[in-house]
Amino acid sequence: MTVLVTGGAGYIGSHTTVELMEHGEQVTVVDNLQTGHRQAVPDTKLYVMDIRDTQKLTEVLHQYRVDTVVHFAANSLVGESVQNPLKYYENNVAATAKLLSAMVDARVNNIVFSSTAAVYGEPVRIPINEDDPTTPTNPYGETKLAIERMLRWCHTAYGINSISLRYFNAAGAHSSLPMGEDHEPETHLIPIVLQAALGQREFVSIYGDDYPTSDGTCIRDYIHVMDLASAHRLAVQRLRSNGQVCESINLGNGTGFSVQQVIEMARKVTGVDIPAKYASRRVGDPAVLVASSQRARDVLGWQPKYADLATVISTAWNWHRTHPYGYQD
Repeated sequence: MTVLVTGGAGYIGSHTTVELMEHGEQVTVVDNLQTGHRQAVPDTKLYVMDIRDTQKLTEVLHQYRVDTVVHFAANSLVGESVQNPLKYYENNVAATAKLLSAMVDARVNNIVFSSTAAVYGEPVRIPINEDDPTTPTNPYGETKLAIERMLRWCHTAYGINSISLRYFNAAGAHSSLPMGEDHEPETHLIPIVLQAALGQREFVSIYGDDYPTSDGTCIRDYIHVMDLASAHRLAVQRLRSNGQVCESINLGNGTGFSVQQVIEMARKVTGVDIPAKYASRRVGDPAVLVASSQRARDVLGWQPKYADLATVISTAWNWHRTHPYGYQD
C-alpha cells in the first residue's frame, strides 16, 4: 500500500511525508513546485505535475497501488484570495474535483484533506469545536469548506472515505532534519518575528493593541508542524481500519498565545531584542482563535508532543538561523 501526498514539497506536506516514511509507509509525492521546494522532499519519488492532469494522476495512482491520498495541494493566502477569488476556486476546488475524479477511476477510496480553521470565520465561542457554525469570511476559507462538502457528497456517491483536518496556526520545524518554513511572501507570525531577529526585517508589525485580551493583542492557537504531521499519519490509519468514515477534526493545542507573548518568547529564545511597532488593526482579524482538540484526541488517539511555545519557537529558530534564506541555502 502506498500513500500519495499532493503538495508534498510544501511546508506541512514535506513534514508529513517524513513522518509517514519514518513509520514505515511507502510514499509518493506529487507537487507542481509552484510554492513548494524540491529540496524539502525526502528520498522518495517526486512527480512534478499538476493534480488537474487527471490522466497522468490516474496512472500514478495505479502504478504505485495507492490506497490513501493525503491532500495538501492548494493556494492558501487569505489576502490574495480576497483579491483573486477565481484563482482560489480554480486551484483549490476545481483541482480537488479533478483529484477525486482520478481517485474514482483508480478505485482509491481514502483521502485525508488539509482543511483550515478559516472555515469557521468569526467564532461564536472559544474554544472552537467542530460543530460550531462554518461561516467563512474570505474565499480561502470558502474554498476549503466547499471541498469538505464535496467530500461528503463523494462519500455518499462513490464510497470515498475522508477526514478533513482543520488546522489552526502551524509553526515550528523538524527537530533533527534540515526542514522548515520557507514561504514567499511570508505571512505567518513566527517566521516573520524570526526574520526580524536575523535582521532581515526592520521590525515586526503588531496589528492592533486594543483587542479584549490580556495585553490587547490578538490570541492564536499555535500547533507544531510535527504534531500536525503525526495527526495526518493517525488519520491515514483510521481510514484504513474503520471503513465508512467522513468527518472533520480540529487540530490545535487548545491553548492560545497573544502576538505580544510570541514576540517576548522569541526574544528569550533568540537572545535578540526584536523590534516591534504597533499598527492599525487588520480588517477581519478576530480577537481570539483557539481550538478544541478533544475530537482529535478521542477519535485519532492524537497527543501533541510539542505543545509549549518555547519548543515551537526554538525549533523554528534552529531552522531559520541555519537557513536564513530557506531552501536556497
